[in-house]
Amino acid sequence: MVNMRLILAAALLARLAGAAILPDAIGGHSRAPATAAAALNNQPIWRELGLKERDTANYANVPAPFTVSVYRLADSTAAMAAFYWQRPALSRPSKAASLAAETPDSLLVAHRDYLVVFRGYKPSQSELEATLGSLPKGGHAGLPTRYLPERGLVPNSERYITGPAGLHAFLPGIPASVANFEMGAEAQSGVFHNPKGDVTLAVFSYPTPQIAMRQLSEFERAGLSARRSMSLVAVTLPGAADPDFARGLLGEVSFQAEVTVPEHIPTRWDNLGYLVINIFILIGILLGITLAAGLAVGFFRIYQRRGGRDPDAGTVIRLHLE
Repeated sequence: MVNMRLILAAALLARLAGAAILPDAIGGHSRAPATAAAALNNQPIWRELGLKERDTANYANVPAPFTVSVYRLADSTAAMAAFYWQRPALSRPSKAASLAAETPDSLLVAHRDYLVVFRGYKPSQSELEATLGSLPKGGHAGLPTRYLPERGLVPNSERYITGPAGLHAFLPGIPASVANFEMGAEAQSGVFHNPKGDVTLAVFSYPTPQIAMRQLSEFERAGLSARRSMSLVAVTLPGAADPDFARGLLGEVSFQAEVTVPEHIPTRWDNLGYLVINIFILIGILLGITLAAGLAVGFFRIYQRRGGRDPDAGTVIRLHLE
């Protein structure tokens, strides 16, 4: 049994290392012959994000070649989590895509369930769209709601956590047993700047308010400052230099339910005047049909009587009751 598991694990690693996802050319840059892919660091986190396959390729360019790496994750949420994790600390938001970051010589993009990283070269918009369009079709779902406050958030400090491996890497001060990912929890965290000392805030999202209420007491028993808002539990790590600032951050986290109501688009059928006009049109049509039917019957009887076919056609029956 153990040998079978080892064989399956080796096969999976071989597939991840050897899968060819990227195109043979990006713009006018040709792909170099394939080489052995480097081993992945932090494999527990990649497994937690549901890494299915990956590919890394070198492309010829002037004055120097560049590298493109692509990772296919479990879903678009996992791709977003990988984006926050792999985003360089000194990068800035990019307009290349809805979820993209760039440095002077690199570009990182989360697209559907893919994370795509250009190193040593920033592609043009057409080259990027062609590269993303060449990727095998994957699933796409809406991204989770963002609950972190904007005030004081340190750029590129945001993380999205889907399990114990990510929690241990990004929030080591919170035990996985307290977060209880087995109940379907997910978390987003960030570092907030304060002159007296930065504060790390994490927001755990649970499926129901009842579960969140139960976990709130677990966080408090672990000595963490926490606050619940519906199905959210906001937590600050211990040791904050400014407790008032930390409490203020907890107070800024609130659950806002979004209710989508189908929008009614008015048409001409909703216009009362149009309805009245159509009623008169219908009356005119019925009157026309009645008149045409009466004329047809009258002319038919005249035709029968004058042609001698039916002398009694059109005759009125009299009872002579006088």
